[in-house]
Amino acid sequence: MTSTETTTESADSEPGGYAAARLRLLQEEARSGPPRRAALASLTDDWLTGLFTVAARQTGVQGAALVAVGGYGRGELSPRSDLDLLLLHDGNAGPAAVAALADRVWYPVWDLGLALDHSVRTPAEARGAAAEDLKVQLGLLDARPVAGDLGLVAAMRTAVLADWRNQAPKRLPALHELCRERAERQGELQFLLEPDLKEARGGLRDATALRAVAASWVADAPREGLAEARRVLLDARDALHLTTGRATDRLALQEQDQVAQALGLLDADTLLRQVYEAARTIAYATDVTWREVDRVLRARSVRPRLRAILGGRAAAPERTPLAEGVVEADGEVVLARAARPERDPVLVLRAAAAAAQSELPLSRHVVRRLATAAPPLPVPWPAEAREELVTLLGAGEATVPVWEALEAEGLVTRLLPDWERVHCRPQRNPVHTWTVDRHLVETAVRASSLTRRVHRPDLLLVAALLHDIGKGWPGDHSVAGEVIARDTAARIGFDQHDVGVIATLVRHHLLLVETATRRDLDDPATVRSVATAVGTATTLELLHALTEADALATGPAAWSSWRASLVADLVGRVAAVLAGQAPPEPEPAAPGAEQERLAIEALRTGGPVLALRAQAGAPDEDGEPEPVGVELHIALPDRPGVLPAAAGVLALHRLTVRAADLRAVELPTELGGSADVLLLSWRVAAEYGSLPQAVRLRADLVRALDGSLDIRARLAEREAAYPRRRGVKAPPPRVTVAAAASRLATVIEVRAQDAPGLLHRIGRALERSGVRVRSAHVSTLGANAVDAFYVTDTEGKPLPGERALAVADAVEAALRA
Repeated sequence: MTSTETTTESADSEPGGYAAARLRLLQEEARSGPPRRAALASLTDDWLTGLFTVAARQTGVQGAALVAVGGYGRGELSPRSDLDLLLLHDGNAGPAAVAALADRVWYPVWDLGLALDHSVRTPAEARGAAAEDLKVQLGLLDARPVAGDLGLVAAMRTAVLADWRNQAPKRLPALHELCRERAERQGELQFLLEPDLKEARGGLRDATALRAVAASWVADAPREGLAEARRVLLDARDALHLTTGRATDRLALQEQDQVAQALGLLDADTLLRQVYEAARTIAYATDVTWREVDRVLRARSVRPRLRAILGGRAAAPERTPLAEGVVEADGEVVLARAARPERDPVLVLRAAAAAAQSELPLSRHVVRRLATAAPPLPVPWPAEAREELVTLLGAGEATVPVWEALEAEGLVTRLLPDWERVHCRPQRNPVHTWTVDRHLVETAVRASSLTRRVHRPDLLLVAALLHDIGKGWPGDHSVAGEVIARDTAARIGFDQHDVGVIATLVRHHLLLVETATRRDLDDPATVRSVATAVGTATTLELLHALTEADALATGPAAWSSWRASLVADLVGRVAAVLAGQAPPEPEPAAPGAEQERLAIEALRTGGPVLALRAQAGAPDEDGEPEPVGVELHIALPDRPGVLPAAAGVLALHRLTVRAADLRAVELPTELGGSADVLLLSWRVAAEYGSLPQAVRLRADLVRALDGSLDIRARLAEREAAYPRRRGVKAPPPRVTVAAAASRLATVIEVRAQDAPGLLHRIGRALERSGVRVRSAHVSTLGANAVDAFYVTDTEGKPLPGERALAVADAVEAALRA
């Protein structure tokens, strides 16, 4: 060996030289994405080749090779990726020499702080490990020689691939089950606010699984867009590694802005939308591929027996007609032989509706053919097209995979151009489970089970599909959505009256739930305002169903038996007004028997008296009444500071307040005079476990009122321990006066981040402002609280305009402090 060769080998194997070159490469802004990953893999190959060559000479080991497997084998090295390496040897060298060779390669890697996944095996041992461990098998499918005996590596690769193909009928179902289990654990990448780019369904693991399926020669994944989807996820992971300095695959909320900036994207929403689109491409390819694998393996298991029966002749798959031009064949919906998609613009919707109604998948080849051959629908649509859309939307859960197949080939945006704005659009509110577009489809799915409750199920289903179509436009999405829904409904072919109904439903799709949970339903102004907005009993019926479908499709926090009971109560009152009945003017209600007993006892003892009572709602499926909360009644002699004290005690005992009513009653005293007793009626629910005992609540309320219990200090301790995302800053609170919401009181509306003792802080601010709280209506969605307080002056009258604004400003200042 010449001196020049010796110098080159030493430089290549020098850790410091590799580390410096690696750092320079990762800091190059001009090179990113696939070129940087390829360059990093090549740089690492050169360094490891130098290490291996020197180590092999020093140990005298021949018949060995260093093999990159897994992601490194594919050349997909992210900045913090593990190095997956296999030291392959022919078994002729002694164990001590092979171990020494391995140490001379592994230790320099560890010395640089790089993560290393390593193994030492002969080809036979590698095949044996692959046969026992599916994950080892998958890694070896991407084996790539780095240094050493190339023939040894090639022979192993050939044998491993042959084993994989021979064992495909057994290994592919096992791989499919592995993917399903991982998806159940990690969730759907395309819907997660903090997705795992690798492990979640539609992530990099699924893309790797598709490569393994293709290598089996059983089925091949759809290739259109798949490479680009992989690139998007890998680029996002690279940027995540560089911005965090950690080997992480989870795109946490607090990292998203930095990752977006590193990728040259506008903001975190643009990043998520791009990631979601990539995940959706991979997820759809995954569904199509596994369906094809199941079909091929099923056919292989049946074919030998069938051929024997038919005397060696193959049986053609049976074709069952489903609709004009649409048949079922081999478990999929395909086009009839006589179908002419280029002459039939309705065929897209007819095939989709037939597939959904039959609960069968649309063949990917059919969808692609329709996307390229079918002409656009005329505007407005013919009646048949509109009816097929309604049929598709009314199919329930089976609608979802069919809609996804249409979206994968761009057919949805061709039918409904405004869909592009909501496609893969993230929703930052954690109450939402889905992206905007999937939420719209899920709402239609939920609405399909409510169609027997309405006279016009077609309007309900289309309104469900369009109710959030305004998201992505500036301003109130309900206002923007009304305009888009009106145009879209006309495009679909509804007449002028039906277009108006759909537009009204979209404009007011939040009206019922917001009014029911944030307004006083005993106030005639509340009921009249809803009746005016809705207009007709038919629209009210549709809006009621849409409200329920929307909430159920949002997530578990958006709907409950309590909310359902409030909405039903409001709908009943509005229906009466629309039928010509005037809402009754509220009169000060006399206290009930239990409240009167509590008031008398409070007057006698001079202290607070409490009673807890479970409240039942409508019967469930088994005929048993569903609990809608617990009523807590408190009576005590009227005095300042009662509302914040009571709210603080409830917060300390982890009771969530859903609604509150406060009023004073005058009772005769034993001396012939009278005294005011304050009655507080709360609707509460326990955050964790069972309800506290009334005696404990009373004891703490007494201490809070006499000052021996420092509620502010105790709540401050709780708030310090309240779980919050690092780096996630909540928007500031906003307090407004709801104009013309009531003729009996001034409505102060508070929007703030939910936290322990929020109601206590609001109560303190209102108390300091010198107003009386007539009632409170509390609504919490995820981390957001939206509370409405009906307040009056000390004489029971609504506040003048300027004073109302001053009270709102004072409450907002207190919450910002």
